[in-house]
Amino acid sequence: MPDPTTFSPAVRRFLTAPVRFAAIATSGADGTPHQAVVWYALDDEGILVNSLVGRRWPADLQRDPRIALTVLDPDLEAELYVTVQAEAVVAATGDRAVRDIQDLARRYGSDPSSFEGLERISFRLVPRSVTVHGDLD
Repeated sequence: MPDPTTFSPAVRRFLTAPVRFAAIATSGADGTPHQAVVWYALDDEGILVNSLVGRRWPADLQRDPRIALTVLDPDLEAELYVTVQAEAVVAATGDRAVRDIQDLARRYGSDPSSFEGLERISFRLVPRSVTVHGDLD
């Protein structure tokens, strides 16, 4: 049986397909769920996400690192998606986090220079479980 905390080759192909967005869910201090749509990148250490400092979801993660991330195939009208339950670890702040968002901007076809001078934070999402809904093959 495959390890539920790692990405199979099929899941890896799905998550690295061009220009898919992720919906994330975090928990507020009072337990209220919060969702946001984010850019992401998959690498050998997990999933990287980045935010402007001061937004709600990064503050949620710094208090409670549990996060759910869902990526769907927009061409299949939500018949195929991958959900990752993960733990978020601060991966970068300062200049490194700005470089991370600039790399994400390039991936998503946006202007990297528009993020210069902003206070950013990057999180690495370490998977705890990976669930596929639908058929990846």
